[in-house]
Amino acid sequence: MKEFTFTVTDPLGIHARPAGILVKEAKKYNSSITLYKGDKSCDMRKLLALMGLAVKQGDEVTIKIEGDDEEECAAAIEKFMKENF
Repeated sequence: MKEFTFTVTDPLGIHARPAGILVKEAKKYNSSITLYKGDKSCDMRKLLALMGLAVKQGDEVTIKIEGDDEEECAAAIEKFMKENF
């Protein structure tokens, strides 16, 4: 299992357009990808669940990735988060 923590810096938080692209990126991998915000979590392949967490600027989220391609997936998701949020 791979895990990393990320603090959202985008003034709009995790908002619709980049969240949709993030979901598409997550669907490229076989691994299970879960985003945690406080005591809530969601499957990063589900846009409405991701948007439902209402992640805002300054929020710290943890992303856990588990599966056969977790190394590649973790690197790609972490890079995407840094570039877009």
